[in-house]
Amino acid sequence: MRHSRVINHLGRTSSHRKSMLANMATSLILHKRITTTTAKAKALKTYVEPLITRSKEDSTHSRRMVFRFLKDKKAVSELFRDISPKIGERPGGYTRILKTGNRIGDNAEMCILELVDYNEAMMGGGEAAKTKTTRRRRAIKKKSETAATEKTVKTKVEKAKEPVADAEETPEESAAEEK
Repeated sequence: MRHSRVINHLGRTSSHRKSMLANMATSLILHKRITTTTAKAKALKTYVEPLITRSKEDSTHSRRMVFRFLKDKKAVSELFRDISPKIGERPGGYTRILKTGNRIGDNAEMCILELVDYNEAMMGGGEAAKTKTTRRRRAIKKKSETAATEKTVKTKVEKAKEPVADAEETPEESAAEEK
């Protein structure tokens, strides 16, 4: 039976699972967003959120404790230098899981795991939202442009109305033209 077995083992040995979660946490900290399966994202969420909480206090002991889990100097310095000041007031819930559907190959449920304060689209303050403008009606053409288009349309219509001289004219057509 499975009583009191909280950890999702993810079908891996203990050492493989620890190194996989450390690598995924490093990628999440450096890139602010990763795409993975939902089961791995839930396991990673419980792995990385205590590390982010520990990074709020910038001391040598905190850095060493976080480095013990991450094993990457760049990720630790990024966490303490950039991420922790931005999430200083937040009491928890530093990550967000967005489900994206199933993977084509094996139908595994996929999701995006991201840091909450780094998604500008959800926050509404992104530059992409500022630059986009919508137009409600058509632009009014200038007079010179409309006159030029009217002239070209008239010449095409006149050319279409002109009779085409046929090389062979039947006697019936010539008699019809005389009447």
